Amino acid sequence: MTENKLILVTGGARSGKSRFAEELANQFGQPVTYIATAQIYDTEMQERVSLHRARRPEQWITVEAPFDAAERLREAGRVTPVVLLDCLTLFVTNHLLRETPPDDAAGDKQRKQRERVWTAVEELVSAAKSVPACVLVVTNEVGWGIVPDNVLSRLFRDVAGLANQRLAAAADDVYMLVSGLPLRLKSLKH
Repeated sequence: MTENKLILVTGGARSGKSRFAEELANQFGQPVTYIATAQIYDTEMQERVSLHRARRPEQWITVEAPFDAAERLREAGRVTPVVLLDCLTLFVTNHLLRETPPDDAAGDKQRKQRERVWTAVEELVSAAKSVPACVLVVTNEVGWGIVPDNVLSRLFRDVAGLANQRLAAAADDVYMLVSGLPLRLKSLKH
């Protein structure tokens, strides 16, 4: 049986984080379960998903889980030695927008949305730490740009940043990709 390990791979858009995580997953063994969190709403997203699918080895098992990633991770992590979830940022987005997005009025609605996302992230961390598998999670760094000009964008930036911090704290290893180059930020030897 494989021992549990959680690896977080982060970086900006088109930094090479998914490709790097896929390469790491291949190094940890076969079979690999790929948990996809994307939802396809337009042709541009369909093209992105198609590129990711084409890059994955045929023997990988793909599970689509835009909302129930923790449950799917628990199932996969007991069957395959490696689980790759791509990506945490879309998972956060899915939960953030699951109900009516916030309007300009802050308050109770935003608090409920934050709580919903935080609960989903905590369930994901718990699942990742509970399985006898190597779990890789890909996420985006979203807080390096300007302060967004609307409530929903600021809420997204905040909850995505907190989700990244939570996963990084729980992770054994954390990598950041910049221009296709990995930088190891954290490593806990087992």
